[in-house]
Amino acid sequence: MMTYSRREADIFVPGGALAPEAALARTTHLCVVAHQDDIEIMAHAGITACYGQPDRHFTGVVVTNGAGSPRAGAYAAKTDLEMQQIRREEQRRAAELGKYNLQLQLAHPSADVKAHGHPGVQADLRAIFGGCRPEVVYLHQPADKHDTHVAVFLRCLEAMRALPAERRPGRVLGCEVWRDLDWLVDADKVPLDASAQPELAAQLLKVFDSQVTGGKRYDLATVGRRLANATFHTSHATDRCSAITWSMDLTPLVQDEMLSPLDFTLNHVDRLRSDIAERLRHMGA
Repeated sequence: MMTYSRREADIFVPGGALAPEAALARTTHLCVVAHQDDIEIMAHAGITACYGQPDRHFTGVVVTNGAGSPRAGAYAAKTDLEMQQIRREEQRRAAELGKYNLQLQLAHPSADVKAHGHPGVQADLRAIFGGCRPEVVYLHQPADKHDTHVAVFLRCLEAMRALPAERRPGRVLGCEVWRDLDWLVDADKVPLDASAQPELAAQLLKVFDSQVTGGKRYDLATVGRRLANATFHTSHATDRCSAITWSMDLTPLVQDEMLSPLDFTLNHVDRLRSDIAERLRHMGA
């Protein structure tokens, strides 16, 4: 029986046709994020790749409980406990709407996720990564400016590195949320085509009413970013898709346990610095 370290953890199989363990085992696309609605912001390409496909299965994992979210309007007076319940139900509705294979909400406080070596966080993530063999994993990117996002990325990296090498995912991507990926040179960007099912994209974002009407218009901002990414992708060619979510390849970090996440990230920053310097010199600076 699937269990996790927090009693508040929520295990949801939309449709209920499979046991959770079987749903996890058949996962082809896995997205592990910090908060409710992060999945829908950063992994639309994965959701639509699996949507209605009998041989492709999208699983979402939310690591924290969502207690600290900003709130206004109808949600201004809600307590942290009430917000956790509201956001849990919103994430379930998104999983139903997006026809997810499985939705897990681990309900950890952010402080526990940020604590390196927290046993409950470690055990839960190792069980998830050990229970499936996805083709692709979507994570937060390492230069995200939200501390909890970076912590979730690091905890996931630790969990994947704890697997035998042959059991580690073959492709791991870091996606933009609280910092876009313009700090990468174009050659280091991995475009995720977010053009498919635009109506579904809008609906998935609007499910999170506690955020959208509660003071944060993620529905507009996310779609706007995707459209802008597609248009500003290249200056000398017409647009090949109407919406892009940028990601970066994190697979080397998973494959090489000696590769420091800090060095890996700053090396990318250095490549951008060199690119800027070379262009300016070439133009006569």
